[in-house]
Amino acid sequence: MGNLKKADVGVAAYLLAAFVMLIIPIGPTLLDVLLAFNISIAFTIMFGCMFANEVLNMSFYPTILLFTTVFRIALNVSSTRMILTTGNAGNVVLTFGQYVGGGDIIVGCIVFIILIIVQFMIINKGSERVAEVTARFTLDAMPGKQMAIDADLNTGAITDAEAKQRREKIQDESSFFGSMDGAVKYVKGDAAAGLVITAVNVIGGIAMGVLRQGMELNDALNHFVILTIGDGLVSQIPSLLISLSTGILVTKGSKDADFGTVLIRQLFGVPKVLYLVGAILIMLGIVTPLNPIIFLGLGLCFIVVGRVIAGTIETAEIEREVDTEEIAADEIRQPENVTSLLQVDPIELEFGYGIIPLADVNQGGDLLDRVVMIRRQIALELGTVVPIIRLRDNIQLNPNQYIIKIKGVQVSEGEILFDHYMAMNPGYVEEEITGIPTFEPSFHLPAIWITEGQRERAESMGYTVVDPPSIIATHLTEIIRQYIAELLTRQDVQNLVNNLKESNPSLVEELVPKMLGLGEIQKVLQNLLSEGISIRDLLSIFETLADYASTTRDTDILTEYVRQSLKRAISNKFFPANETTSVVTLDPQLEQEIMGSVKQTEQGAYLTLDPAKTKAIMDSVGTETKKLEDLGKIPIVITSPIVRAYFKKLTEDYFKDLVVVSYNEVESTIELQSVGMVTA
Repeated sequence: MGNLKKADVGVAAYLLAAFVMLIIPIGPTLLDVLLAFNISIAFTIMFGCMFANEVLNMSFYPTILLFTTVFRIALNVSSTRMILTTGNAGNVVLTFGQYVGGGDIIVGCIVFIILIIVQFMIINKGSERVAEVTARFTLDAMPGKQMAIDADLNTGAITDAEAKQRREKIQDESSFFGSMDGAVKYVKGDAAAGLVITAVNVIGGIAMGVLRQGMELNDALNHFVILTIGDGLVSQIPSLLISLSTGILVTKGSKDADFGTVLIRQLFGVPKVLYLVGAILIMLGIVTPLNPIIFLGLGLCFIVVGRVIAGTIETAEIEREVDTEEIAADEIRQPENVTSLLQVDPIELEFGYGIIPLADVNQGGDLLDRVVMIRRQIALELGTVVPIIRLRDNIQLNPNQYIIKIKGVQVSEGEILFDHYMAMNPGYVEEEITGIPTFEPSFHLPAIWITEGQRERAESMGYTVVDPPSIIATHLTEIIRQYIAELLTRQDVQNLVNNLKESNPSLVEELVPKMLGLGEIQKVLQNLLSEGISIRDLLSIFETLADYASTTRDTDILTEYVRQSLKRAISNKFFPANETTSVVTLDPQLEQEIMGSVKQTEQGAYLTLDPAKTKAIMDSVGTETKKLEDLGKIPIVITSPIVRAYFKKLTEDYFKDLVVVSYNEVESTIELQSVGMVTA
């Protein structure tokens, strides 16, 4: 903190000195010191810009421009005041005026005017234009850079921390170049102000010398013009250096490069170029009347330097080859590092080489963008964060094949035709279309591969037509929904708890870990996700757990309480509003038999039904739910609250898509119609 305070005091003193100089006259000696300090600051800024590895190393450059401009104008005002009042502006101003102009006011004026033109018309104008264009392109490129970061994050190429760092860097660059677009106006205005101050010095100085000091017109002209030129040069040279610094900073092609090294390498790094330049110079020295000593000597220098650089390049190539061979040998000799092989990715999508164009952004593929959208869609739909989905090609697969792995184990696969579309009959299209028969991988529905030329006709006939990236994305989404409960880790739950704690600290402190541990909360959330219930309303879930955790720690029972508190969301998901929903009910006698077969253990509850009884129940479930499927409805079974969880466990191995809901999970406004009853 001590160093920081000293730096703050130094910056404040720098600005305060500028305002003091605008008001209070200062002596010639102090003015000399401040002018020398101003020149040193200008050189410091220029070399700092030259050797900055990236532009954000000078992120405060716009502010520096403002401060130095104010300080330089204050010096100009002080020197002008001294020239007009005393005819003396100190040693620095007088030396610059006499030395640069050689004591001749005409030469001095010409040099000064050339300096102003170079700064104002060339450097300032060019820097202003480059800053404007760079700011515009940086802003336009932001969405693309953000998408690239999301794609790298989803493929596992970078971590969350690296992605956050890259996003912050993009925002900083955008802010920097936006500020630079306006900051270059300071330098331009400073140059214009220098011209005005110079004119004031000449006219006012001559008037003061003739009218107040009794000088001859010629003497006054010589004296005050030399001082004015010196004053102008003392101000404009630092201004020129800072203008040059601005140009260097905004024209750096590489955002992460050593300026001097790259510049020299690019200019003198190709021996052929140096040979050609040397030959041309030697030819000019021999054929033309130009000074042969200068041109022949310079040409030979270029050829010698070219030869030295060629030798250096050859040596570097040999050393690189040797280093590569040594590294390869060391890799062979070293014991294998198997730690990295132990890592298991939560979700993997592997595909054959024929599908690579779909994942390659350079070839127009948008599969990476679709993966990003899948994670966002699941987060909105189920309220949980999907782990990073790693995409990789696998030459062992068929060219058009892809597989989906969960925790390193293959759980599904599919095959697509890269340049075809998949057409599916919704059920009401009678006219058939020619193509290659196949099955849609997500729901195993019959489909047909058609060509691009058949697409429009198929759509007009009523077929549902999808492209290959959509097929893969839909398949991946369904697999993630199916396994999302398994993918929810304790760390994920901890992150959810931390997010809720920011807005509801008292609730979280009451529940975790006093009443329930992290693992028990994880189990409740997994139970909800396994049946497609969103955990996005985490506040309601935690409120319910806090209400009932004091009476039971059985996660299955707690899950039922939570489901009842989420009945609005459950009703909205399975029962459309203003519409009577057809369902299947459970025979009360069967419910009593199921509850009578429940056995409680320390590991949880399980059913002890006779296998024949279980088979009879499953046959009845299949018969009754088929009635709903024939009507095009989702198979839903309504049970009493006490038996719902056990009936779901009983049927989940036989009917994965069966929805089991209790009466307490249905809003009172929902209208239900029973089309059958499950019996034993």
